Amino acid sequence: MELDGRVAVVTGGTRGVGAGIARAFLRAGARVVVCARRPPDAPVEEAGRQAEFRPLDLRDEAAVRDFFDGVAAAYGRLDVLVNNAGGAPYRLLGEGGAQRHARVLALNLTAPLTATLAAYEALRAARGSVVMIGSVSGARPSPGTAAYGAAKAGLEHLARSMAVEWAPEVRVNTLVLGMVRTELSALHYGDEDGIAAVARTVPLGRLAEPADVGEAAVFLASDRAAYVSGASLLVHGGGERPAFLDAATVNKPNR
Repeated sequence: MELDGRVAVVTGGTRGVGAGIARAFLRAGARVVVCARRPPDAPVEEAGRQAEFRPLDLRDEAAVRDFFDGVAAAYGRLDVLVNNAGGAPYRLLGEGGAQRHARVLALNLTAPLTATLAAYEALRAARGSVVMIGSVSGARPSPGTAAYGAAKAGLEHLARSMAVEWAPEVRVNTLVLGMVRTELSALHYGDEDGIAAVARTVPLGRLAEPADVGEAAVFLASDRAAYVSGASLLVHGGGERPAFLDAATVNKPNR
């Protein structure tokens, strides 16, 4: 129970990756608050313990400040903030005006900044940590989700700058995620055959599970990572096999 007694907030923690993170923190002994605009279909539970749900629209700066003030008042402290909320629909750049893409930037970059600034004083008092949920989309071309990739690139840079400005009181790190299997996987990869085909492109042979991300987040929030700040931890199963290896007509391994 390496996070026993600590308090963690997981934004977007009601489903998918966020729920996986929240469950991992519950297993580690933390008291967990999850937030989203709508309540989960079922409580987020693990190991006989339950996360508290509090509604929040991360785009409302005043509501975000009130939310973190309320958490700190109710629990007496705040040790960890996991900025997980985000996402984007598939939309080619030419299919929407700048304002539609700007909304993606707001959700995936401005909202984590807003939340972290609102949580800062409580985190500083607890000598806590922030875990940003980044993406490999921030480091490679992302056709169809270009604004999302740009936001994730900015989020990683933001985390590194925060880590310097706020040291030594607050550690800030990023989990850089590859493809994760969630209830929304079909929207990105298609049916089960499509998901399996995509999984074969990953060196470890499968998509990540939300629990994989959760365990990595617990590590970064724990004392085991006490000297880790401003870091980007890749959680992507080895990345992507370079396309030229399969396109080339030489140096084919025998398998």
